Amino acid sequence: MSLLRTSAADLAGVIASGEVSAREVTQAHLDQIQAVDGSVKAFLHVDAEGALAAADAVDARRAAGEALSPLAGVPLAMKDIFTITGMPTTCGSRILEGWSPPYSSTIAEKLRAAGVVVLGKTNMDEFAMGSSTENSGFFTTHNPWDNDRVPGGSGGGSAASLAAFEAPLAIGTDTGGSIRQPASVTGTVGVKPTYGGTSRYGVVAMASSLDTPGPCARTVLDAALLHSVIAGHDPRDSTSIDAPVPDVVGAARAADVTGMRIGVVKELGGEGYQPGVEQRFSEALAVLESLGAEIVEVSCPSFEYALAAYYLIMPSEVSSNLARFDAMRYGLRVGDDGVNSTEEVMNLTRGAGFGAEAKRRIILGTYALSSGYYDAYYGSAQKVRTLIKRDFDAAFARTDVLVSPSTPTTAFRIGERTADPLAMYKADLCTIPSNLAGNCGISVPCGLSPDDGLPVGFQVMAPVMADDRLYRVAAALEAELTKRWGGTLLDHLADSPSGAYLGVGSMR
Repeated sequence: MSLLRTSAADLAGVIASGEVSAREVTQAHLDQIQAVDGSVKAFLHVDAEGALAAADAVDARRAAGEALSPLAGVPLAMKDIFTITGMPTTCGSRILEGWSPPYSSTIAEKLRAAGVVVLGKTNMDEFAMGSSTENSGFFTTHNPWDNDRVPGGSGGGSAASLAAFEAPLAIGTDTGGSIRQPASVTGTVGVKPTYGGTSRYGVVAMASSLDTPGPCARTVLDAALLHSVIAGHDPRDSTSIDAPVPDVVGAARAADVTGMRIGVVKELGGEGYQPGVEQRFSEALAVLESLGAEIVEVSCPSFEYALAAYYLIMPSEVSSNLARFDAMRYGLRVGDDGVNSTEEVMNLTRGAGFGAEAKRRIILGTYALSSGYYDAYYGSAQKVRTLIKRDFDAAFARTDVLVSPSTPTTAFRIGERTADPLAMYKADLCTIPSNLAGNCGISVPCGLSPDDGLPVGFQVMAPVMADDRLYRVAAALEAELTKRWGGTLLDHLADSPSGAYLGVGSMR
């Protein structure tokens, strides 16, 4: 049995049965990180000592006969935007380098309470601003499928850790696609829950009306199990929804689309979409139809303006949220020599600490909120946001879920889009509408593009608090494709020459 290639659900089962210990599972993943992360660069911080201590605690509780949670003892990689005591939180930015938070996020608390073993913090685009992890203040993460390619962003570190078999589970945040887009290009599963369905307390804010923590995994069931651990109402988050968590685990286990109406969004395809991506998407639709779903086309005309609206609303909230990094309270401080004024210290610190993309978005947002431009830019973008929500409502009145490619292309080469911000932003064309409307979405692998042999993601979108529908559809597609392929996409990666480099080849 390969502990690295075993699903989180199965790992939890063998730990609970005593077949292996949580320490053995944790050590295997720490060894994998040691072996391959020099090339993948998924982690900013690895807490080997803390992880082994957490695993030992799970083993002790099991030996004492305690009832354990469904994921007790399973390792997890955490995006470095969540605060957790005992580890640094940098948000991928030099302005927070070395900061150790005095409190843990609600999600970190839930994970620890469930006995999930946190291995460390993963790399990300600075303050979650980017689609490639090239905007990290520290280094670029590489895609395990091809080290010359990006792993997506902003949560590229979390997705890459899964694809490199460094962790069976990971946590990310999705503001405009930062979970689903990396999942798509790494052949993994990523979920953006309903906004407010998971707590933002202790998640360093980028765009407060959009940020959504969610699960990252290698299988749909594993994502559902993690979703059930982290979701639920939190009185410390004013936007948290006080309602029961949908039965996502039951939906993932059911994996049945019989009688479901699945809407294909006409606007999320066509010009600008890679032919191989559209081919695999169309084939996945045919699979769902063969499983008993009804496929219909729907039009959401306001989606055409989603990218423009998002890049006014999000930077506006960024300009407000990042104002707290003023060199006065925590983090980096430059020029504090007793000569410079407070304002000069702030300017010098922000100039040195923020990267180019963070500065770009702060400037854009400040301009959009400025006197004389607020109504023309920010106000108009919020009106478009309302129209997008209405388009979703109308589409969901006719369908159970909506589907599209997760992202228009496969993973692009490192450096290919850094000089063209608009080309970079277009990576999130398919994911942004759900962030603006607040509904939920998932990306599940649907094959390798015939163009370049890289993973393609299939996106499912569902109404607010209908997260269970995502898992029902995604699990049905995953089960059928896995049967046809003779394994998952990551099984194929592991058995390829890259699998040898990852140290997991021929261990099925």
